[in-house]
Amino acid sequence: MAAERRKNGIHTACLDCPLRKNEHFREFTAPELEFVRRFRKGEFHADAGTTILVEGSHSAHLYTVLEGWGFRYKILEDGRRQILNYIVPGDMIGLQGAVFDEMAHSVEALTPMTLCVFEREHLFSLFQKHAGLGYDLTWIASREESILDEHLLSVGRRTALERAAYLLAFLFDRGKAVGLLSGNRRQLPLTQAHIADTLGLSIVHTNKTLRKLAAKNLVRWLDRGCEVLNAEGLQDIADWHPGAIVKRPFI
Repeated sequence: MAAERRKNGIHTACLDCPLRKNEHFREFTAPELEFVRRFRKGEFHADAGTTILVEGSHSAHLYTVLEGWGFRYKILEDGRRQILNYIVPGDMIGLQGAVFDEMAHSVEALTPMTLCVFEREHLFSLFQKHAGLGYDLTWIASREESILDEHLLSVGRRTALERAAYLLAFLFDRGKAVGLLSGNRRQLPLTQAHIADTLGLSIVHTNKTLRKLAAKNLVRWLDRGCEVLNAEGLQDIADWHPGAIVKRPFI
């Protein structure tokens, strides 16, 4: 259905937003919903591999992900890439560029994505007119910081096996919370190159590490990604367990 909507150029109305139907997200008040409806300027559809935002660019827009997976990354001058974090529905991208005038990282679509588009020039009016939504943006930014803290701990102190287990368990938990994954849909759309660039490992080391997880029947590698067979087992290896589910905001 989502692909058909993209093909036909049909935009999702705020009243029919799929995120509002997910109990993982908090509900808007009527005035907040009307403000967001006016703040929103359109919808953007990106194919897998599309660069949505570029490091150093001055973007006129902010985006909230409606559908699909993406990732944030930085690239060194010699071409080496570090994936910073992954993006799922409900996440906002471009906020950094709106506050600091230019992006300090790039964003790429991992799968086909649908994003709501907002004009950055109207961002300040959100804080002026709706303190609750202003708090939501602060929550979103703080949550991103918390995730990066955990990622830094993983890269700095976990073993290669623990790092890989943590990343796959973390992404499975995020995907499940927002409806991208379920009991029947357990495939993360990652290549081993994505995992290597996230964990700071070579492809060879990454391959050996992932084969160890597969040998424990925790994951299975398919042509187009990684199927998580035992999320709890991955969590145990990483010594990481998701916290209690709380309703999260989105714009």
